[in-house]
Amino acid sequence: MKLAMPNPTGPVFELTPALCEEGLAESRRSPRRRMLLPIHRGGEDLVQRMINFLQPGTYIQPHQHPREGASETVLVMSGCLGFLCFDEAGELRTASRLEVGDLIDIEAGIWHGVVALAPDTVILEFKRGPFDVADKVAAEWAPAENSEAAPAYLARLLSFFPER
Repeated sequence: MKLAMPNPTGPVFELTPALCEEGLAESRRSPRRRMLLPIHRGGEDLVQRMINFLQPGTYIQPHQHPREGASETVLVMSGCLGFLCFDEAGELRTASRLEVGDLIDIEAGIWHGVVALAPDTVILEFKRGPFDVADKVAAEWAPAENSEAAPAYLARLLSFFPER
């Protein structure tokens, strides 16, 4: 299963309408209902920059980035995103509805998750590099992405964002 589009090469990256449509099409086809487009040139880059194409129904297990200085910034480019923060036990602390142009920035060690609240949601994400698999720690109190419990947990997360 394809998890990401290839990293760009060269000194300049441009998100063209055609590339954006390709990312959205990939997210619609993906069983995960999302597609990542890394825009940093490699995993060793000190700043990891990514565009995430999200469809309703995608489930990203809540997680944190424990590495010192591993802050994360998210900007909504299209659609609508639900951003959730949790305490150590998995209890909801905050639920923020982010519309186009909204930005959220969190410090390292904060348990958080996102849900797509509209089709073709696109977010731009920045976080500390270089890439290290140990920097993303999945919450043990939330079901794993492919588990039988994931759809019900996703429905619970979505319940924090009643339709307008």
